[in-house]
Order: sequence, then C-alpha cells, then structure tokens
Amino acid sequence: MESQPIATTGGGHPRSGRDHARVAVLPGDGIGPEVTAAAAAVLQRVAAAHGLTLELAERPVGGAAIESEGAPLPEATLRLCRESDAVLFGAAGGPRWDHLRGDARPGAATLRLRRELGLCVNLRPVRAFPALCGRSPLRPEVIREADFVIVRELTGGAYFGEHARSGSGMDESAHDTMVYTRREVARVVGFACRLARSRRGRLTSVDKANALWSGRLWRDVATEVAAQHPDVSVEHALVDSFALRMLQDPARLDVVVAENLFGDILSDEAAAIPGSLGLMASASLNPEGGPALYEPIHGSAPDIAGRGIADPMGAILSAALMLEHSLGLPQAAREVRQAVDRALEAGILTPDLGGTSTTEEMTAAVLRALPAPATLGAGS
Repeated sequence: MESQPIATTGGGHPRSGRDHARVAVLPGDGIGPEVTAAAAAVLQRVAAAHGLTLELAERPVGGAAIESEGAPLPEATLRLCRESDAVLFGAAGGPRWDHLRGDARPGAATLRLRRELGLCVNLRPVRAFPALCGRSPLRPEVIREADFVIVRELTGGAYFGEHARSGSGMDESAHDTMVYTRREVARVVGFACRLARSRRGRLTSVDKANALWSGRLWRDVATEVAAQHPDVSVEHALVDSFALRMLQDPARLDVVVAENLFGDILSDEAAAIPGSLGLMASASLNPEGGPALYEPIHGSAPDIAGRGIADPMGAILSAALMLEHSLGLPQAAREVRQAVDRALEAGILTPDLGGTSTTEEMTAAVLRALPAPATLGAGS
C-alpha cells in the first residue's frame, strides 16, 4: 500500500534548489547513537544520488551532554541547531540520570529545543506495513488499510505549563498546569486542516471538552478554524473513546489533531498498528520556517543499548520526513519509504518485530533496496 503524502503544508526549511545542506546530528543516549548512525547513512546515500551534498555536524545532547559539558543542551549544540537546515535527533535519558530533576534532566533538552526553535507542530505518521500485518497485535483485516497522521501540538499544554511540588508526608502534593491560548490551538488546527486537504480531506480533532476547560477552548477554536476549510470534513472526538476507536477502525482515519499530552499518548498507542515503536517516525516543525527536528518516537531503550539489535526504521523514516520537509527532495523521501518496505518484505526484522536481524543488517538491507544512482532522474 502506497502511503498518502505527508508534506505540502509548509514548515521546515526547503533547500530551494541548493546543492548543499547542513544537518545537525544529535545522537544522544541509549540506542540513540545506533539508530542515528543508520539514518545518517541512508540520508547521505540518497541525498548524494539526488545531487545534494550533506554536511553532517554532530554535537552531544541529553545525558551525553551532561557528562561531557555539564548541561543537557549546551549552548554550542543549540547554536548548531539554529544554524542548520535540519536536526536529526536520537534519544535522551537513561537510568544513570534518573536522580536529576527539572531542567537538569536529559529530557529537558528536547523541551528546550522545541521552545527555542518554535517547533509547535509535530507530525507522527501511522501506517500498516504490508509485510508486517501478521505481526501486529491487531487483526490484519483491521489494520491493513491504515494510513493516517497524528498532528500533535508541541509547545503548549501540561508539558509547558507551571509545575510545582510542595508539602511533605501525606500532605505532599504536585501540580502540572495545562494552559492553551486561542492562538496556539488555531495554529496547529489550521496546519492539520491544510494537511488534510492535501490528503483525503478528513480531520479528527481530539479533546476532552466534556471535563476540561482547556478541552472546551480547544473544541470551540477547532470548530471556528474548520469552518474556514469547507473542503475538509471535520469531526470532534473525546480522547478516551477515541483511543479505543483508533484501534478498532484505523482505516477510516486521515489526519488526527490533538493537544500535547493527548497527542503523545495516542501516537505511542498507535504503534500497535505497525507492530512496534521502533517503526514510528516524527517531524517537529515551525510553520513559519527555520530548522525542523526529526526523531524516532521511541525512547533511549537503555536495556538494549550497545547490543546492536535496535530497530533503526523509525530513525530512517524520520530521515525520509527530513528529505520531504527540510531538504526539498520528496522523490528521495518516497525512495526511502519504498526501500524500508522492501527490506521488511525480504524478512529483515529486528527482535522487536520478531526477527533476529541486527541494526547493521537492517540498515544494510535498506541501503541495498535504494535505487542505484544511475537509475534516478535529474531532479525531485
């Protein structure tokens, strides 16, 4: 099944005919360096085949940066990201740093990057891979035609609201404040509407309007924005019932838009459709332009780090999103996705997919499945 288009809505920093681009590479922690190396190899191969020279500049982030430079996001790393065309991110965190709190945590690097780069829109494609329909925990006939995108608001909500912990003993308490402005909701819902227009014209807006004031604002603003896109069919759904419906009938979904916390949870749940978090890619975009960030949605997986068995497909598919959104090579992005499909069809599967292949073997299979440079046309 050929996937529906993802890009066409802006964001990122397209190369506009340039023959050179700079990518900031932030491998991070755990399996981050392993899967990022795989994605970088695929990026270099396919970009060169399409006449684009990539400069890959690497800097530490997360726990690795805490160890080497004393902060999860050193200023030099942030500066490199700002000066690059795109950012390739691995993962951040691990047990070694679990004692840290607040901005000292490895994961604080991710939140700060989103804020500093204005990455308010996160795309998480969800697709059933033909070769893996029998390996999902869901029935093949349920997921076979699934192909949708979750659009997650990324710089508001509970992750960016006021946090506090106080008191002691049985009276100790903590709170996280979920705050949204009309502008934040309108921005991400407008993006989702434009994306739906470029696909199958259907949008599902997810909220908790029956219980949360922020959910009521979300639904009101989403309704107003949707009215400006009469060619897009819009439905509203409550997050709890939608979480079930998404797995019962994923084929009817096209574009799903949700606030930060709900989008995070739903996209991890959606990994049941392809069968593994290791297959899930993401793009974090600033609709007004500038460098975008690309990363697999899985974590640092410290239990398998260094064993050479991490699934690199989420990182490789994130590189495909980079080719599409930031590097101006949509044909190259299609070639990467097709190469991933061919590698899976050949039975090259890492342990998360029930196979025995290594990260290196899976990466090599994707590289072999890419078209030879001589077979490519002059442009994309």
